[in-house]
Amino acid sequence: MKVGVLGIQGAVSEHVEMSRKAMQEMHIDGEVLIVKKLEQLEKIDALIIPGGESTTISSMLKRTGMFNAVIEKAKKGMGIMGTCAGSILLAKEVEGREVETLGLMDIAVSRNAYGRQIDSFECDVEIKDFDTPFHAVFIRAPVITRAWGEASVLATLKEQILMVKQNKFLALTFHPELSADTRIHKMFLNMTGSQQFS
Repeated sequence: MKVGVLGIQGAVSEHVEMSRKAMQEMHIDGEVLIVKKLEQLEKIDALIIPGGESTTISSMLKRTGMFNAVIEKAKKGMGIMGTCAGSILLAKEVEGREVETLGLMDIAVSRNAYGRQIDSFECDVEIKDFDTPFHAVFIRAPVITRAWGEASVLATLKEQILMVKQNKFLALTFHPELSADTRIHKMFLNMTGSQQFS
């Protein structure tokens, strides 16, 4: 199995490290690549879109020719996990500033929803099917305001949606790569059908 981490912005090396650690713990013989070019995208089975600035990531995907290629690969079964700004790119609707998204998930997202005064915070989050809470790190986090259709809510905080799954797509507003906990990366590997590669 080959997992790609989009290397445009965000905690790229941390996602690479957590994905490798999750593969080791699951005994998956796989590879984690940093994806910056179209030819690298073509080699992977699953993609992680880290945080950063959603409009910048969107425009860079277009400039490199990867924007439409990601959508096409996703339609053919490639799994995608979007964290923080990555969740915005997966959404069908974005409230606030205009950003062209991949539009792959039945969710609406509000950018920088906690306001500038709350740049970052950490808290324990209950996630569906996890035995114990996940310690989540939020940095200028968006909020998923609605989920419909095939989207399934996996975590909320004070009635705000934090994490949603739809088919092989996973959107979350926090940064699992900044935790020592590999469970979300393992969930993503399982979702993408990693067992057939092991």
